[in-house]
Amino acid sequence: MADQSIPSDDQLPQKYTPNFTYFQGFWCRSELVPNITSFQNHFQALDADIVLASKPKTGTTWLKALAFSILNRHRFPLSNSPLASSNPHDLVPYFEMTLYNNGCHPDFADVSSPRLFATHLSYHALAESIKNSKARIVYVTRNPPDVIVSMWHFATSRPERAHWPIDECFEQFCRGEEGFGPFWDHVLGYWKQSTANPNKTLFLKYEEMKGNPVGQIKNMAEFMGWPFSEEEEKEGAIDEIAEFCSLSNLKNLEVNKSGSLKTMKRQTNSFFRKGEAGDYVNFLSPSAVERYSKIVDGKLSGSGFTFKMCC
Repeated sequence: MADQSIPSDDQLPQKYTPNFTYFQGFWCRSELVPNITSFQNHFQALDADIVLASKPKTGTTWLKALAFSILNRHRFPLSNSPLASSNPHDLVPYFEMTLYNNGCHPDFADVSSPRLFATHLSYHALAESIKNSKARIVYVTRNPPDVIVSMWHFATSRPERAHWPIDECFEQFCRGEEGFGPFWDHVLGYWKQSTANPNKTLFLKYEEMKGNPVGQIKNMAEFMGWPFSEEEEKEGAIDEIAEFCSLSNLKNLEVNKSGSLKTMKRQTNSFFRKGEAGDYVNFLSPSAVERYSKIVDGKLSGSGFTFKMCC
């Protein structure tokens, strides 16, 4: 297991983030450390498992809704989908924030296969059983300036953080000390795995999903081992899932307008804002975007992967 110590002086950020801990090479809320350790030590993956991985605010809620709908389309018609009465985060639980929370050791005996899980952990922090099995990983990322803005909105939706300046959020990302960050390390870990073993890890870009949801849903289904038949495609099954799982539809479901999560202390409406690509131009200055882009480009240099700014 990776070293859990505080980084050396030359690795330390300019200041610590309150209630954050540098753990196994990434930053996370201190209370999650025991959960992560328990998950790593006890989770036993099955070959049919599907793990949805993401950095916070990169399209996680959407990815969960899509993956759940793909896997359960023969069990539940969309007219009777559990997504109509439950938020995606309650239907697809996180390892580190829900399943292994507060010392829990979940029993998965009654969970039907394929089992669907989610995580914000970096690739190297996943349980070894996931890496060593045939379990499949679907990873989504997003243009980093949009991630910064989305995280700021998400954080300030809580009363205690309502007056947090966006400049402080931006600087936090520049130092790489944000939740499950640094951002560039998170992306690189899954990108390298997707190129080394594309049958194991599917690497998705939020902007491409927005531009071609039907094509990306079809791609996801094939990778997950649940491809759409020709008949399903002709009958518009993919289009129906794309429409049902669209931000506008999910956002307007009653459960996501006024409900609260069963698995986390959050109002469901805090997970739905604009979902637009390039909205960062309304909140970050061109010089700030250029500065952060240079940081990320430098960190990703030589990997074969780059972000294309939307605007």
